[in-house]
Amino acid sequence: MATAGGNLNIILRLEIDKEKATFGRIATLINGLNGDIIAIDVISEGKSHTIRDFTVTVFDQEHSDLVVREVRSITGVKLHHVSDRTFLVHLGGKIETKLKTPIKNRDDLSRVYTPGVARVCTAIHNDETLANSLTIKRNTVAVISDGSAVLGLGNIGPKAAMPVMEGKAMLFKQLANIDAFPICLNTQDPEEIINVVKALEPTFGGINLEDIASPHCFEIERRLSEELDIPVFHDDQHGTAVVILAGLLNALKVVGKNLEECKVVICGIGAAGIACTKMILRAGAKNVIGVDKKGAIVKNKSYENQEWNWYAENTNPYEEEGTLSEVIKGADIFIGVSGPGVLKAEDVKNMGKDPIVFAMANPTPEILPEVAKPYVSVMATGRSDYPNQINNVLCFPGMFRGALDCRASAITEDMKLAAAKAIASTVKDSELNEDYIIPSVFNEKVVEKVRRAVIDAAHESGVARKEYSLSMKNPADEVFL
Repeated sequence: MATAGGNLNIILRLEIDKEKATFGRIATLINGLNGDIIAIDVISEGKSHTIRDFTVTVFDQEHSDLVVREVRSITGVKLHHVSDRTFLVHLGGKIETKLKTPIKNRDDLSRVYTPGVARVCTAIHNDETLANSLTIKRNTVAVISDGSAVLGLGNIGPKAAMPVMEGKAMLFKQLANIDAFPICLNTQDPEEIINVVKALEPTFGGINLEDIASPHCFEIERRLSEELDIPVFHDDQHGTAVVILAGLLNALKVVGKNLEECKVVICGIGAAGIACTKMILRAGAKNVIGVDKKGAIVKNKSYENQEWNWYAENTNPYEEEGTLSEVIKGADIFIGVSGPGVLKAEDVKNMGKDPIVFAMANPTPEILPEVAKPYVSVMATGRSDYPNQINNVLCFPGMFRGALDCRASAITEDMKLAAAKAIASTVKDSELNEDYIIPSVFNEKVVEKVRRAVIDAAHESGVARKEYSLSMKNPADEVFL
């Protein structure tokens, strides 16, 4: 709940019995707890009672809980509720639908609804491909989750997952002008999820899978990609992999190394770790070692997780065994998609010359940058309060913008690789340094660069079903043939 600056403003709505409590008593208590009262607003005023909002700056959620608990204990004070600016943003949800064509009279009504709409329905019935131009399918993505692996919160269920999916929909619209609908499913059965998403296909031009736990996410994405003719993209896997590769390509330029010659250690072999591995291998890496809690994944061992069996056969060519601390010796690159604190300063000291460390665990990375700094050449995390934030928002808006604009039937590995290179290219070689290997999430050039790269790759991969003209200055005004 803390803001990026480390502080949090909370609003306490207090009903105060004037005979039993005073403003001075409340202010003294809050100040004594190191809370900073920055505003007091009158909500209602009576002879015996007053209701006021106290806006208080606190350090973090723990500090907030302390202030609330102590204020609640004051005789003559009734706490109605506590809110903060984050909660206020979510009131009633964060997105809404809007009309592209207002209905002002009967003539308008007859065109958008009955009887005129029947002609459009009949046209689509006779040629279903027209749905791609005559309905919202053309520019609409479903953000699908079962709530089983939400951010760092775990399996919190579909209702609690909805604020995240709404936020994702906001980013689609803000950054790529894509209309996205959050759809949280009240099931965690893979077969049910697959059937529901397949049934939704007539409405959407693309499917963004989100926060679905491993290993179910692999089967769900594989089946949907095979059985639907619209793009399916599990952002937790592939968005993460694309942006990590983008940062890595630039980090390698900073240290003057080639990916093909590097020893890469990836810690955390779940959905993101496996996707990152596949992406890095496709980009040219030869020596990738995956490490989980039980140590390195090695050939000729049988694993319950079928994805791990694939992993064992396609990585760790020198069959190194042991713990993270053992296999990281001499490594050029560490990529963590695991948990806090698993990488120690001693481990980084044992890496090769000019090591690159991407510690992606959120909110606490595998190693804190201030701990690793004396020993690394390039450091990246998933956090916004450190340099080099690796954030999926650099990928999915442009990825889907491109896929929708060329009406791609799928998202291929080449499209992902093209997206990674496009993100990396946004940072000019003259700008590159150890603290700037990846563009900001607010860099307006990123979506368009990714979009165009994805469209080109889709045509080369044979999945694009629409030609495009770049004659217009504004991409939104481009003519599609």
